[in-house]
Formats: sequence, structure tokens, C-alpha cells
Amino acid sequence: MIIKPVIKNNICIRVHPIGCRENVSRQIEYVKEAGTFKGPEKALIIGGSSGYGLASRIALAFGCGTRTVNVSFEVPAKGSSKTGTAGWWNNIFFQQYAQEAGLDFKDFVGDAFSFEMKEHVLDYIRKEYGKIDLLVYSLASNRRTDPRNGVTYNSVLKSIGQEVRGYSIDINNITIKEEVMEVATEEEIASTIKVMGGEDWQMWVDMLKEADLLAEGFKTVAYTYLGSPATYPIYKDGTIGQAKKHLEQTAAILNKEIKEELGGEALISSSKAIVTKASIYIPIFPVYGAILYKVMKEKKTHETEVEQKYRFFRDMLYGNKRIVDADGRLRPDNLEMEADVQVQVEKLLKEVNQENVREITDIKGFIVDFLKINGFEFENVDYDADVDMAELAEMELK
Repeated sequence: MIIKPVIKNNICIRVHPIGCRENVSRQIEYVKEAGTFKGPEKALIIGGSSGYGLASRIALAFGCGTRTVNVSFEVPAKGSSKTGTAGWWNNIFFQQYAQEAGLDFKDFVGDAFSFEMKEHVLDYIRKEYGKIDLLVYSLASNRRTDPRNGVTYNSVLKSIGQEVRGYSIDINNITIKEEVMEVATEEEIASTIKVMGGEDWQMWVDMLKEADLLAEGFKTVAYTYLGSPATYPIYKDGTIGQAKKHLEQTAAILNKEIKEELGGEALISSSKAIVTKASIYIPIFPVYGAILYKVMKEKKTHETEVEQKYRFFRDMLYGNKRIVDADGRLRPDNLEMEADVQVQVEKLLKEVNQENVREITDIKGFIVDFLKINGFEFENVDYDADVDMAELAEMELK
């Protein structure tokens, strides 16, 4: 099968397994070259198959030899024509490289929100690890079924109070298009909080604690995005922002309990804006990202997901170079938030239009990164070569 990217409504419906392998390999090589650091011995990552979750797993495993358990919802390849999801191949090839390096790992694929999955993972940790030192919560989903009542909630990407108008990116045409972020109802806000807030994170921690599977000094961190005033209408002040407020409230509750009982901590970490499976779908946000890419690349402060997560774990969570804001959040997004960066980004956001978008933004770089997370645009991968999907589909996770 010759695999080319097929994009519909900014969704890549085909992925390239060999390109996904290259994506994982490059992140691993970065960590190896950056050097080792002291970190956790055993970590559980919820949502570790792509984006910042995958980068976290790679930084921990190859940066300090952490034994990692990952829970993710991914789809394997089927037969000779269904390519599966990028996250499936990221898991497959992470395992391949980790095994070659003599690292310990385990993957669970399924619904992380369910009690059934939680029990499977807890049972594995109990038998194989005893206790864990770290829980990373990096789950992004548009739907969640509450295991306590069986009700399914859907999240929405909408504004609150008044609609927001702006540009978003048309990936197929490398152009921008006008987009409207509609106003959410109270029910939609509540549902988004149920899906993207801190409820599931707290369930994981509570169940692990009740099962006595948390080590002394245990740490847990959940990822968020804050952005600047330029993104507040679409993020901080929208439905996502309400869910993230709940996430922060959850962190405060967990931090108090974990500090008192285990001498550990529960933290929120605000990450830099990058292209992820989740961020590409946020209305208007991709144009901000494309402008940010240009400004930060010109300043030579742009970081990929693995570069940021390596720095985060080495310097902040397990190092002595923490950057903490007034609300106690860790801020590895500090380079994005530099005043001169934001002044320039805000200026370009006011100027961008269809005619100048390729000149004053890094729209091409942003789209290339989108394609790379789906396994495309790597210069050393032959995209005209026939890929034996039937053979690859036989590869299994451990």
C-alpha cells in the first residue's frame, strides 16, 4: 500500500507507520543526546501515546530509565488497507526502542475513564511495580462516560457569553479561513467540565491511594494550557477554560491530601502551544500557533514537545529550576509567555489576512508539524515505497 496523507476537515484519516516510527525515534535520540537526569523509578501516564503525553514517556524512560505504564485509547491497523491511528504506532515503536534499550514498559489500550480499565492497571501495578512514584495526566478526549452513573458527556469548543470570530487554518490549501466560535449553553459548559476537568484525574489518584499503590514522595502532574490575552476568548474564557479551572481546583484538593499523607505533591503544569491531535481542532487557535512558531523560531526559543518535556522533568519537577506562578502552577511555557514574544504575536494577529498569511506566520511549519504527528513529511522516509500493512498489522503491544 502506498500511503499518502488524506485530510478531511483538518483530520488526517490516514497515518504512515514508518513515519510514526521516525517521529518516535527522533524524540528518543534528542533525549539520549541531552543526557540523563534523576527522576522517578516507576510512572503511570494517562494519555501517553501522542503529543505531550508521548514526549513525557520518552523523556522519562530514556532520560532517567523510568519504568512506564501507559493508558491510551488507540485503534490498530486492520488488514491491508486500514492504517490505524498514529498513537497506536507510537506505542508500538516506543515499545520496540524501549525493549532494545533494556527498559521496562507496559501499555493498556482502552477507555481510561472506565472502572474496568482502572482496575486492570491497578492490578498490574500491584503485581509488577508494587508502588508508583509519578502519575502524569495528559488525557485529551471529546467524550467521557462517567463510570459511576453510565452517563456519557460530550465536550465542546465554544465561547462563553458572546461568539468569537477569527481565522483558522485550512490545512489542505495552506490558507486561513474565517471561523466563528459559537456561544455554549450552560449544559454544554457542564458537560465539558465533566469530560476535560479534574474528575477523572482525581479518580485515578484516589483509587491508587486506596489500593496503597503510591510511594512516599509521590508526585502527580496534570497538563494545561493558559496562553496569553490573545487566546483568552477562545481558551481561558471559553468552555475549555472552565474545565481547566476545575482541573486546578482538583489539583489543590489532591495536593493537600498527597502532601499530608505521602509527603508528595499534585501540580498543574502549563505547556507551550504546539500542534497536537487536540490543539489542531480548537477554533482560531492554529493561527495563533502559526504566528507563535514564526516569532519563537526567529528568537531561537521554539521548543518541540519532547524538548519542553525533557526540560520540564529535568529542571522543574525533579530539578531545582522551577518556574512557578502566583497560583502555584509550574510554567515550562515561560518562553512563549515572554513579553516581547507576546507583543509581537499580538501585533501579527491584528495584521494577518489571506494575502500575507504565508509571509507573517509560519503556517507551513505549523502544517508540517501536523503532518509529522501523523507520520508524514520526514525527509528520510520514502513515501512512494509500498508499505506492507498486513505484515505491520501483526505487530502487537506488550
